[in-house]
Amino acid sequence: MFTGIIETVGTVAKIVFQDDKARMRVDTNPQFSRFEMGESIAVNGVCLTVVDMGEHWFAMDLTTETLNCTSFKQVKEGSRVNLERALTPAKKMSGHFVTGHIDSVATVVGIDEKPGEVLFRFEHPPELTPYLIEKGSAAVDGISLTVFDCRDNCFTVSIIPFTLEHTNLNDRKTGDAVNIECDMIGKYVIRACETVFGGSARGADISPDFLKQQGFYDKE
Repeated sequence: MFTGIIETVGTVAKIVFQDDKARMRVDTNPQFSRFEMGESIAVNGVCLTVVDMGEHWFAMDLTTETLNCTSFKQVKEGSRVNLERALTPAKKMSGHFVTGHIDSVATVVGIDEKPGEVLFRFEHPPELTPYLIEKGSAAVDGISLTVFDCRDNCFTVSIIPFTLEHTNLNDRKTGDAVNIECDMIGKYVIRACETVFGGSARGADISPDFLKQQGFYDKE
């Protein structure tokens, strides 16, 4: 479990692809060190396991599923990646609950620099639409962000200078792929509604008549 608050930015020192799998080594700084074999680290929002390490680097294996469901296929040596260690009881919860299990890959379709902020707009697959709501949370490459202007299979986030400086968003350009994890609580709410109501609760079929039939709405 993670919080979406990036601790540092590392650099991909080496990535070797073989048989639809890969091993990736990430170099870090002295403040992000002392790794343990088997510990979980979120790399661009993806929960990965440390399988090898040195004083200021660690390596992890990328499975076929990981490569198919994330943006790691586009990662190259020299790419900067967002890093966060797993949540502990003593860690401050400044973001939101992030599992490190990516829902989909989105594409940067707009970057608008404004005084005091930069607006990034992302296009995502249609199946993510129910989980991205106005003023809700989402993790973009592991960064806990508030989404707005959610329409036409797109959403926007506002990035302050501090976040831009301390994450790899400063490297992003139009057309780049990013990892998206939707808010875990929202996903559980939708699943619970599907279980209670039967079928899908994601569409536009929920109306006052529907809620009245289910006993949630009795206003005449």
